[in-house]
Amino acid sequence: MFDRDELKRIADMRRDWEEQELREFLERQPENRAEGRTASGLRTKRVYTPEDIADTPFDEIGLPGRYPFTRGPYPTMYRGRLWTMRQIAGYGTGEDTNLRFRYLIEQGQTGLSVDFDMPTLMGYDSDDPRSLGEVGREGVAIDTIEDMEALFAGIDLEKISVSMTINPTAWILFAMYVAVAEARGCDPKKLSGTVQADILKEYVAQKEWIFPIRPSMRLLRDVIVYCTEHLPRYNPINISGYHINEAGSTSVQELAFTMANAIACVEEVTRAGIGVDQFAPRLAFFFVAQADFFEEVAKFRAARRIWAKIMKSRFGARKGESMRLRFHCQTAAATLTKPQPLNNIVRTALQALSAILGGAQSLHTNGLDEAYTIPSEQAMKVALRTQQIIAEETRVPNVVDPLGGSYYVEALTNEIEAAVFEILRKVDEMGGTIRAIEEGFFQRAIAESAYEYARRKESGEQPVVGINKYVDRPEPSTIETHRLDPASEARQLQRLRTTKMTRDTARVEGLLDQLAECARDPSKNLIGPTIELVKARASMGEIVQRLRAVYGSYVEAPVF
Repeated sequence: MFDRDELKRIADMRRDWEEQELREFLERQPENRAEGRTASGLRTKRVYTPEDIADTPFDEIGLPGRYPFTRGPYPTMYRGRLWTMRQIAGYGTGEDTNLRFRYLIEQGQTGLSVDFDMPTLMGYDSDDPRSLGEVGREGVAIDTIEDMEALFAGIDLEKISVSMTINPTAWILFAMYVAVAEARGCDPKKLSGTVQADILKEYVAQKEWIFPIRPSMRLLRDVIVYCTEHLPRYNPINISGYHINEAGSTSVQELAFTMANAIACVEEVTRAGIGVDQFAPRLAFFFVAQADFFEEVAKFRAARRIWAKIMKSRFGARKGESMRLRFHCQTAAATLTKPQPLNNIVRTALQALSAILGGAQSLHTNGLDEAYTIPSEQAMKVALRTQQIIAEETRVPNVVDPLGGSYYVEALTNEIEAAVFEILRKVDEMGGTIRAIEEGFFQRAIAESAYEYARRKESGEQPVVGINKYVDRPEPSTIETHRLDPASEARQLQRLRTTKMTRDTARVEGLLDQLAECARDPSKNLIGPTIELVKARASMGEIVQRLRAVYGSYVEAPVF
């Protein structure tokens, strides 16, 4: 970097500039705000110089594909392979969503991402009274393996990676995916993708859970161990900060809380006797790309460096792959607005660019109409084209970490890293992540940040174009939104009835008894028995209900 004499010369130059050009200019034209801050509240300077990164050894920045991976997990990044363009889709029945998948693949999408309806997320069958009106509404309905077969009909699972956004029932959806692949004769070593399976962020932010925390962690452990032993290219978890941020956290909190959850995950698996270098290379992450452009770029770079240090110093990882953080990214749904919805295209494009400059491995760009409902085909096409324009027209992918070395970006990366490690220190002092969840630490912090943002937005301190600034007179929306076929729920219920009538019910009951017996033995892995159950056409609701009798249900202690 710069030697001491050169830094002194730069400091003298800066002070002279402040006393001359800057002071004179401010007398004529004062600045529009007394101080600058990032969206997370980190103070920003007017200008950055080598002084701001003078204490940063080059080894902390380094080179891509080399510890601490600040500049990217791979040496060539997008010069060798572009990020996976993975638009999420899911509505109606398996057949309905399959048509959307085929459309997106025809438009150039390179990976699949599945969104599931609320009954599927919460472990209720479509014929459960609590599912009425929600079947297939905000995602695809999956009750049995036959739905999963319809979902992936005509799609080569060995050639395209599949991401499944599912958490409390993740192990069942994963079992269905494996069973479908086995029935097709797929080579398990060629299956790629991920199941989100990050149950801890549900207790922290998204509030979709079934069982108490500890048995939920056991199910997560079982998925990771099974993948380690059988699916070497598959990511058994997507440790998610996205939903933490969408619930109202700052970007710094998003990163810190995600890392706390990741630490708990690694601890859970290593307690089962699995060496960290056996499973850590397949752990993946999921972050949001928010509106503060440079803070997001710095967040992604800091995330890689923090994870590398945690894995090396805290868990003793030896393989570089175990320290290499890879992440999927989605643009920020919470920033989308109903008024002036075309503005959402611009928001999404800039957020996508921050993800790419930050080194994402896969990306979902939101549809312009998602403030209304799940996106239409046209909205998804525009969102996908946004990624393709960045990839093919801007030449951004030509250089690895092009913002590396920026005084501002490097200083902000350092500051975010320090803030995250300070939060992790507090979590450790509390007794770890699970204890912090039980005491409401994360939940209170998110609630306070969400309230503070809402206050700034209401006062106009936080501008939102079309909402509190440059507002149009109310007019009827001209955006054509997706409409769910009202007959899809009936089709789903009919298939479930037919499956239950034609299967071997006695075999299903026997396998459910075996599952419950295994669940009472913490040393047993539940994935194998669950795969056998879904092959026998057991429904998701039946599997969940049997384990609920063993584990009970989670009841949250309210946080005010």
